[in-house]
Amino acid sequence: MQQKILLIGGPGTGKTSVLNEFKILKYECFSEVSREIILNAKENGIDQLFTSKPLLFSELVLEGRVKQYVKAMKSNAEIIFFDRGIPDIHAYLDYFKTKYPPIFKEKSTQYIYDKIFHFSPWKEIHKKDNERYESFEETSKIDVYLKKAYLDLGYTLIDVPFGSLKERTEFIINSLSCDL
Repeated sequence: MQQKILLIGGPGTGKTSVLNEFKILKYECFSEVSREIILNAKENGIDQLFTSKPLLFSELVLEGRVKQYVKAMKSNAEIIFFDRGIPDIHAYLDYFKTKYPPIFKEKSTQYIYDKIFHFSPWKEIHKKDNERYESFEETSKIDVYLKKAYLDLGYTLIDVPFGSLKERTEFIINSLSCDL
Protein backbone atom coordinates (compact mmCIF):
# COMPACT_ATOMS: atom_id res chain seq x y z
CA MET A 1 0.00 0.00 0.00
CA GLN A 2 1.32 3.41 -0.98
CA GLN A 3 2.37 5.83 1.74
CA LYS A 4 2.07 9.56 1.11
CA ILE A 5 4.59 11.21 3.39
CA LEU A 6 4.38 14.92 4.05
CA LEU A 7 7.13 17.26 5.22
CA ILE A 8 5.74 20.36 6.95
CA GLY A 9 7.13 23.33 8.82
CA GLY A 10 7.69 27.03 8.46
CA PRO A 11 9.94 28.51 5.79
CA GLY A 12 13.64 27.72 6.13
CA THR A 13 13.34 24.72 8.44
CA GLY A 14 15.12 22.21 6.19
CA LYS A 15 12.22 20.46 4.44
CA THR A 16 13.44 21.02 0.91
CA SER A 17 17.00 19.96 1.75
CA VAL A 18 15.71 16.68 3.17
CA LEU A 19 13.39 16.22 0.18
CA ASN A 20 16.39 16.65 -2.13
CA GLU A 21 18.17 13.89 -0.19
CA PHE A 22 15.19 11.61 -0.79
CA LYS A 23 15.43 12.40 -4.50
CA ILE A 24 19.10 11.36 -4.46
CA LEU A 25 18.02 8.13 -2.75
CA LYS A 26 15.60 7.58 -5.68
CA TYR A 27 12.35 8.09 -3.78
CA GLU A 28 9.50 9.67 -5.66
CA CYS A 29 9.19 13.27 -4.46
CA PHE A 30 7.00 16.26 -5.13
CA SER A 31 8.62 19.65 -4.62
CA GLU A 32 7.01 22.76 -3.18
CA VAL A 33 4.71 24.23 -5.84
CA SER A 34 4.66 27.75 -4.44
CA ARG A 35 8.24 28.49 -5.48
CA GLU A 36 7.33 28.00 -9.14
CA ILE A 37 4.23 30.18 -8.71
CA ILE A 38 6.30 32.91 -7.05
CA LEU A 39 8.90 32.81 -9.83
CA ASN A 40 6.21 32.97 -12.54
CA ALA A 41 4.60 35.95 -10.81
CA LYS A 42 7.95 37.75 -10.60
CA GLU A 43 8.52 37.14 -14.30
CA ASN A 44 5.16 38.86 -14.86
CA GLY A 45 6.11 41.85 -12.70
CA ILE A 46 4.42 40.84 -9.43
CA ASP A 47 7.04 40.86 -6.68
CA GLN A 48 4.99 39.38 -3.81
CA LEU A 49 1.96 37.58 -5.23
CA PHE A 50 0.95 36.11 -1.87
CA THR A 51 0.90 39.46 -0.07
CA SER A 52 -0.66 41.36 -2.99
CA LYS A 53 -3.25 38.73 -4.04
CA PRO A 54 -3.35 36.05 -1.33
CA LEU A 55 -6.47 34.27 -2.59
CA LEU A 56 -5.21 34.06 -6.18
CA PHE A 57 -1.86 32.76 -4.96
CA SER A 58 -3.56 30.24 -2.67
CA GLU A 59 -5.88 29.02 -5.44
CA LEU A 60 -2.86 28.43 -7.68
CA VAL A 61 -1.06 26.55 -4.90
CA LEU A 62 -4.17 24.46 -4.20
CA GLU A 63 -4.47 23.56 -7.86
CA GLY A 64 -0.79 22.55 -7.97
CA ARG A 65 -0.91 20.48 -4.79
CA VAL A 66 -4.07 18.65 -5.86
CA LYS A 67 -2.40 17.83 -9.20
CA GLN A 68 0.62 16.47 -7.32
CA TYR A 69 -1.57 14.32 -5.10
CA VAL A 70 -3.54 12.92 -8.06
CA LYS A 71 -0.31 12.18 -9.91
CA ALA A 72 1.03 10.40 -6.82
CA MET A 73 -2.10 8.23 -6.65
CA LYS A 74 -1.32 6.97 -10.17
CA SER A 75 2.26 6.09 -9.24
CA ASN A 76 3.46 2.60 -8.40
CA ALA A 77 5.90 3.96 -5.82
CA GLU A 78 5.37 2.59 -2.32
CA ILE A 79 6.60 5.77 -0.62
CA ILE A 80 6.07 9.27 -1.96
CA PHE A 81 7.34 12.43 -0.27
CA PHE A 82 5.69 15.84 -0.52
CA ASP A 83 7.26 19.18 0.40
CA ARG A 84 4.21 20.79 2.05
CA GLY A 85 0.60 19.69 1.80
CA ILE A 86 -2.85 21.00 1.06
CA PRO A 87 -3.63 22.05 4.68
CA ASP A 88 -0.62 24.39 4.60
CA ILE A 89 -2.68 26.67 2.39
CA HIS A 90 -5.42 27.46 4.87
CA ALA A 91 -2.84 27.57 7.68
CA TYR A 92 -1.06 30.41 5.85
CA LEU A 93 -4.33 32.18 5.12
CA ASP A 94 -5.24 31.94 8.82
CA TYR A 95 -1.82 33.31 9.76
CA PHE A 96 -2.34 36.29 7.48
CA LYS A 97 -5.94 36.73 8.73
CA THR A 98 -7.28 36.35 5.19
CA LYS A 99 -10.87 35.21 4.64
CA TYR A 100 -11.17 32.30 2.25
CA PRO A 101 -13.85 30.02 0.81
CA PRO A 102 -14.55 26.61 2.37
CA ILE A 103 -12.95 24.79 -0.58
CA PHE A 104 -9.51 25.06 1.04
CA LYS A 105 -10.53 23.09 4.13
CA GLU A 106 -12.72 20.75 2.07
CA LYS A 107 -9.74 19.77 -0.09
CA SER A 108 -7.71 19.27 3.09
CA THR A 109 -10.18 16.60 4.20
CA GLN A 110 -10.50 15.06 0.74
CA TYR A 111 -6.79 14.45 0.12
CA ILE A 112 -5.26 12.57 3.03
CA TYR A 113 -1.58 12.00 3.84
CA ASP A 114 -0.34 8.93 5.72
CA LYS A 115 2.42 10.46 7.85
CA ILE A 116 3.32 14.02 8.68
CA PHE A 117 6.91 14.92 9.59
CA HIS A 118 7.18 18.32 11.22
CA PHE A 119 10.29 20.49 10.96
CA SER A 120 10.47 23.01 13.80
CA PRO A 121 11.92 26.49 13.30
CA TRP A 122 15.70 26.32 13.64
CA LYS A 123 17.47 29.66 13.78
CA GLU A 124 20.90 28.26 12.82
CA ILE A 125 19.71 27.12 9.38
CA HIS A 126 17.04 29.74 8.63
CA LYS A 127 17.87 31.88 5.58
CA LYS A 128 15.91 34.25 3.38
CA ASP A 129 16.13 33.97 -0.39
CA ASN A 130 14.32 35.25 -3.48
CA GLU A 131 11.20 33.18 -2.77
CA ARG A 132 11.48 32.92 1.03
CA TYR A 133 11.16 36.36 2.55
CA GLU A 134 9.93 35.50 6.06
CA SER A 135 12.08 36.36 9.06
CA PHE A 136 12.84 33.71 11.69
CA GLU A 137 10.24 35.29 13.96
CA GLU A 138 7.62 35.08 11.21
CA THR A 139 8.61 31.47 10.53
CA SER A 140 8.06 30.67 14.20
CA LYS A 141 4.58 32.21 14.13
CA ILE A 142 3.65 30.47 10.87
CA ASP A 143 4.73 27.19 12.43
CA VAL A 144 2.07 27.57 15.14
CA TYR A 145 -0.64 27.91 12.46
CA LEU A 146 0.73 24.96 10.48
CA LYS A 147 0.70 22.67 13.50
CA LYS A 148 -2.81 23.79 14.44
CA ALA A 149 -4.15 23.15 10.92
CA TYR A 150 -2.85 19.58 10.86
CA LEU A 151 -3.79 18.77 14.44
CA ASP A 152 -7.31 20.14 13.86
CA LEU A 153 -7.60 17.70 10.95
CA GLY A 154 -6.70 14.81 13.26
CA TYR A 155 -3.14 14.20 12.10
CA THR A 156 -0.36 13.10 14.41
CA LEU A 157 2.82 15.09 13.84
CA ILE A 158 6.22 13.43 14.04
CA ASP A 159 8.84 15.99 15.04
CA VAL A 160 12.08 15.73 13.07
CA PRO A 161 14.97 16.40 15.46
CA PHE A 162 17.63 18.99 14.71
CA GLY A 163 20.75 17.44 13.26
CA SER A 164 22.72 17.02 10.08
CA LEU A 165 20.96 16.52 6.79
CA LYS A 166 21.93 12.85 6.90
CA GLU A 167 20.63 12.44 10.47
CA ARG A 168 17.30 14.06 9.63
CA THR A 169 16.88 11.98 6.49
CA GLU A 170 17.76 8.77 8.34
CA PHE A 171 15.33 9.65 11.15
CA ILE A 172 12.46 9.80 8.67
CA ILE A 173 13.49 6.64 6.84
CA ASN A 174 13.87 4.78 10.13
CA SER A 175 10.46 6.02 11.28
CA LEU A 176 8.91 4.72 8.07
CA SER A 177 10.73 1.38 8.09
CA CYS A 178 9.07 0.58 11.44
CA ASP A 179 5.74 0.56 9.57
CA LEU A 180 6.77 -1.35 6.45
